[in-house]
Amino acid sequence: MLQKVRVEESAGTILAHDLTKIVPGEFKGRRFKKGYIIQAGDIPELLQMGKEHLYVLALGPDEVHEDEAAVRLAQAAAGEGDHGLAYSEPREGKVNLMAARDGLLKINLPALQEVNQETDIILATLHNNYPVTAGQIVAGTRLIPLVAPRAVVAGVEAICRRAGGIIQVVPYRRWQVGLITTGSEVYKGRVQDAFGPVVRAKIGAFGSEVALEKIVPDDAGAIQAAIEEMLAAGMEMVVLTGGMSVDPDDVTPEGIRRTGAEVITYGAPVLPGAMFMLAYRNEVPVLGLPGCVMYFRATVFDLVLPRLLTGERLQRKDIAGLAAGGLCQSCPECRYPACSFGKSG
Repeated sequence: MLQKVRVEESAGTILAHDLTKIVPGEFKGRRFKKGYIIQAGDIPELLQMGKEHLYVLALGPDEVHEDEAAVRLAQAAAGEGDHGLAYSEPREGKVNLMAARDGLLKINLPALQEVNQETDIILATLHNNYPVTAGQIVAGTRLIPLVAPRAVVAGVEAICRRAGGIIQVVPYRRWQVGLITTGSEVYKGRVQDAFGPVVRAKIGAFGSEVALEKIVPDDAGAIQAAIEEMLAAGMEMVVLTGGMSVDPDDVTPEGIRRTGAEVITYGAPVLPGAMFMLAYRNEVPVLGLPGCVMYFRATVFDLVLPRLLTGERLQRKDIAGLAAGGLCQSCPECRYPACSFGKSG
């Protein structure tokens, strides 16, 4: 309901309409927006604007203002515990959630949809499994009307509690990675290795490092032995480059299988990256990378690497889930990850 109050007594009240300020020859426009909460420091300016009374909103005990609602919604979306998020101050009923650290953005998609099916509430986020950096805006939330029943906000908070939060930034682990380059032409020095530098750069970008490297010929036994050597040396991930096609000389998949590793997939619904292999030897992921990783800015490796480096154990259904969005459009200027590639949900 509307209430008329003296300007001198208006601190803490909520404007029910816009207020225009006019400075002849200099400025004319909105100075205070509908829904703004008057501060004590605003009173001298309001008096200078010729205002003696204001029409303000008088909230009932069961109503909540948009700023309070947005703050509560943001906090509920993050949930309890170490969520890796920070919040902006409310502005015009909106609060942004920012990454408080580098990491992988994880979204509870069913809970996000449930929240946005509620009346008068919106929560918008970046894509699930989006690599983010500290300070980056990852989500925004607001109340649609200026004022809403408290029960609406409480209902959304309950959804977030049941979900254990909707948004979090999961930090990357610092892993020691073993890199095995396969190929007789590289092993014998006929061709310089161009694969290794690409892989080292991608792994280093997430805070891990290639701690051990080995070049082996196209021989399944030699590849098996190199993997075993990496595992014995304590490598927490083993990455193999080359030899992943179906040509008779490409025996990297066979070398991986010979170690007894559990093969999750040989082949991924991602272009570029169809000939990708993911296996696990106990808890250690073993990756076979196709040659496209050398040539393309973004491939299947970019989609799975950050998830693995958070400690997530990928299953076949996770790889299959990359299909929608798994087709790179090969844009003249690559904008990955700010594009549709890999954004299946």
